[in-house]
Amino acid sequence: MNINSTLKREGIEVINPLSTLEINKIASKIAEKLCSAFPEHNLNQSDLFISISRLNMYIAKMPNDLAAAKYLYKNDSIYFSQDMDFDDLNTLAIHECIHFLQALKDKRGKTIRLGLYDLQGKSHGMALNEAAVQYMASKANNAEVDTVRYYNMNLTTESPDYYPIETAIIRQLAYFTGTYPLFHSVLFSNDVFKNTFIAKSSPKAYNIIESNLDLVMQYQEELVISMNELDASSEIDAPLNAIKNLSNRIEALKAIILKLTLEIQNTIIYHCFNREFDYIRDQDSLNAFQSHLYNFKDLLIDTEGYNYYNEFYREMMNQLDEKREMVKKFGVLTFFEESNKNLVLFENPTYGIEFFKKLFTKLRLLFEEKVRMKNID
Repeated sequence: MNINSTLKREGIEVINPLSTLEINKIASKIAEKLCSAFPEHNLNQSDLFISISRLNMYIAKMPNDLAAAKYLYKNDSIYFSQDMDFDDLNTLAIHECIHFLQALKDKRGKTIRLGLYDLQGKSHGMALNEAAVQYMASKANNAEVDTVRYYNMNLTTESPDYYPIETAIIRQLAYFTGTYPLFHSVLFSNDVFKNTFIAKSSPKAYNIIESNLDLVMQYQEELVISMNELDASSEIDAPLNAIKNLSNRIEALKAIILKLTLEIQNTIIYHCFNREFDYIRDQDSLNAFQSHLYNFKDLLIDTEGYNYYNEFYREMMNQLDEKREMVKKFGVLTFFEESNKNLVLFENPTYGIEFFKKLFTKLRLLFEEKVRMKNID
């Protein structure tokens, strides 16, 4: 597919290229922001400036208000909305420049990886990478944490307007790994973060989180399309039946996104805290675990009827009491225990999605088939 076809598919209409002076101004600002925000990664401001300034940059008509900037790795170009304020670059401009910096190419110049996103073979990790890049861009722009509500979920994020669910999840992952492995893998396209998180949880947990978050992002795209269709239908006085079907589909998609998001969160809680529990050896590590588990509530994605975290917390406190007695009796524990087999992912049907349960299965199968056909094309 040539670049013109790609631009058309993305809904991007080029207006004009930016001048060398304008490109240098953008490169200078972004290089300064990244170096100031992430000094521990030893980024060289001069090298960053030179690298970003070599990018092709264009002013373009973008498909929607949120698409203020877009990096296309196929031609190493960034397209900025005609409404972009270059004197006060927003997080999306930084976001797209990070995509350029993280692009890993093979000997033929083909992009094979973008940070956490592996483009080879069965592509995976796109949503994780988008979340991590937006998380970094928000921090580089000194964004503050905000509490917002999406699809009946309350969550905290530095990016309430762009990938809010994904960035809320990435903050939970970084709670266990720290931000250094995450940002290192985003910038240098390696598996440091993946391996660190697996060490803190399990390979199964990482795979579930990675694949489910990709689905969350894909269903969000389907939701936007359906909402636009509903708006268009309302404007042309479409039949009530058609409007009702679109409304039902929108509610079903929201329910699916909610369900997948909570599955990701439950997976993080279960695998990470069980692994951490296994490493409790003395009173200090016991106290540290208790505080770590309690403080996770500040990162919790919550919704009406959700009680997994509270149930898990109570069960862990019971087990912690047992381990506390062992520490008192034997002192420092020097043996490894098996991960607790009594804890299970609690089935909780009270998320307000029972009405859409059958529709969820059908939509998921149809959507995944659509994605497969799209990849074949």
